[in-house]
Amino acid sequence: MTRFLVATNSVHVTAAAVDYLEDRLDPGADEVVVVGVTGPDASGRDVADAANVARARLAASTPTVESRTGEVVDELLAAVDEHDPEEVIIGANGGEAGVAGVGSTAQALLAELARPVVVVPTPALS
Repeated sequence: MTRFLVATNSVHVTAAAVDYLEDRLDPGADEVVVVGVTGPDASGRDVADAANVARARLAASTPTVESRTGEVVDELLAAVDEHDPEEVIIGANGGEAGVAGVGSTAQALLAELARPVVVVPTPALS
């Protein structure tokens, strides 16, 4: 059994993570934990929508879906400590405006976590 933790803040990240998991996930054996974090100054709507996408697209795996509020990196690190996944999946979001890249949340998680972290590309949004 493998436990995956998907860190998401949007339907786009969730969809990209599910696409990544599609050929890797054994729905009868593997576990998926989806954690959405609403930052202190953000609306929770995107995280709620991302949770709905996770429930619908991962229905065969019966994912655990959590919504948290707080400092995004701190909450995600706490979720990793609590769930102890073998692999963490995050979106590439961010980079400088108009430049594809890895955002600050992804960079912080890559720097802090001592386990595999997969950064999935997300579509450019205009």
